Amino acid sequence: QVQLVESGGGLVQAGGSLRLSCAASGRTVSSYAVGWFRQAPGKERVFVSTISQSGYYTDYADSVNGRFTISRDNAKNTVYLQMNSLQSEDTAVYYCAAAPWATRERMKYEYWGQGTQVTVSA
Repeated sequence: QVQLVESGGGLVQAGGSLRLSCAASGRTVSSYAVGWFRQAPGKERVFVSTISQSGYYTDYADSVNGRFTISRDNAKNTVYLQMNSLQSEDTAVYYCAAAPWATRERMKYEYWGQGTQVTVSA
């Protein structure tokens, strides 16, 4: 079992940047692919990005491709989401999650963090 804790959220102006971190404890995070999802008020939780165990494979939702970058440091048991050129539409609670393989399918993720709020002001 693995426990995940997100951090790095906050309030930022449109066009700004934030870097989210997902720190794992328990079983080593290198055993899992890790994904980021987000949930805006009144909307369902949707896929943002995912990274394979090795870090060689990454995938992004069209809405963030070219602006967000996912990476991982297995030695630190941490996965990151660098978010640049933030827009008001990026406002949401961001969750990291662990899965046996990198996928966009939310239901394949077995472990979830508690989420971190990202608010982008216009």
